[in-house]
Amino acid sequence: MPFTLPENGKRRVVIVGAGFAGLGIAKDLAGVPGIQVVLLDRHNYHTFQPLLYQVATAGLQPDSIAYPLRRIFRGKTNVHVRLAQVHSVDAEARLLHTDQGPLPYHDLVIATGSRPRFFGAFASIPNQLMTLKTLPGALDLRSTINQQFEKALERPDLEWRMKCLSIGIVGGGPTGVELAGALAEMRRFVLPKDYPDMDFSLMHIVLYEASPSLLGAMSANASEKARVYLHQLGVDLRLGVPVENYENGFLMGADGSTLHTDTVIWTAGVEGAPLDGLVPEHLGPGNRIQVDAHHQAIGVEHVFALGDVALMRTERFPNGHPMLAPVAQQQAQNLAANLIRSMKNVAPKPFRYKDKGSMATIGRNKAVVDLPGFQMQGALAWFIWMFVHVYSLIGFKNRLVALLDWSFSYFTYDRSLSLIIRPFRKPEPAAPK
Repeated sequence: MPFTLPENGKRRVVIVGAGFAGLGIAKDLAGVPGIQVVLLDRHNYHTFQPLLYQVATAGLQPDSIAYPLRRIFRGKTNVHVRLAQVHSVDAEARLLHTDQGPLPYHDLVIATGSRPRFFGAFASIPNQLMTLKTLPGALDLRSTINQQFEKALERPDLEWRMKCLSIGIVGGGPTGVELAGALAEMRRFVLPKDYPDMDFSLMHIVLYEASPSLLGAMSANASEKARVYLHQLGVDLRLGVPVENYENGFLMGADGSTLHTDTVIWTAGVEGAPLDGLVPEHLGPGNRIQVDAHHQAIGVEHVFALGDVALMRTERFPNGHPMLAPVAQQQAQNLAANLIRSMKNVAPKPFRYKDKGSMATIGRNKAVVDLPGFQMQGALAWFIWMFVHVYSLIGFKNRLVALLDWSFSYFTYDRSLSLIIRPFRKPEPAAPK
């Protein structure tokens, strides 16, 4: 069955993915005369991904960082939101194949983002690792961690409890660093209140990073300060130590060290998530779609790519732009303007990324901020981080709830309810004889 969409003669722009890039271009094209926007996604909401770790560690509830797509486009009659799983694209026929049927387009915008990239022995065991790319994944991680705490109470022996309580994090980028800091604060301030009969000195939080420093995309000052903050919080940092395998409950480092744990969280890298139907020549390193300066897929007419899935090589960024939300948002704005220009027979403008800085938080009053020509760390950086993220959330209610949750945590050293509402991730191990 084909999609039920108005056939009104307007230029149909189909956008696949409602992340920062897809949502951004849909908002910029909303209300533009002569354009029909069709926004496809597997979910009916937009997720503010930079705060997924807050959901995973009970700092925020899931509805604080998600917002319904249809509510965003209320009153925008030229925007049509559809839930669909896209199977492939036929670029020659200008046709998208989905689980809801075929969908013809005039212009296709691929904004499908990225997915975890596993390497080495880990490529064969992704189901044994936890990731943090989606809201369901964050809820799975939250429940899994809390289930492990409950399991630790089942038996009194120390080895069992250490295995249940210990957590291995692979990857020292922003997600890994922020997650490690949040878990360490929970260990110190929250968990002893909920589990007074548990010795949380047995809980080891180990962060593995293959390079010799954390936050490789940020400044050396930010990297060093993040290391100091995590050390102060009691996180075991294994810098310059790649992981080699995870087998029989043991996470193995290249230096010969092992961590006995049921919980391994993978934040070690991502790759593009392009649509099937594009030939290998269209893809570059990192499985990203190669695009020109106007976001068009090289060698494919009327197909554009934005955000994490797009690889735009420039003199400044020979390996493509960083896979960050500001890049996706600026690309979306530029492509929307170019599509409008094309309807007026005006030449498109090439994309120029304006780096507004980057930041990461490690815990209460602990953050690092790199701004153009200016760096800061500590409490002021933490308040700036909080203000920027609250402001970036969609919807007044979400901003208010997030601010209230963070204020509650700040003054009480406590967190939101850590409810176990997801099934166990994997079967229980056999009971000892």
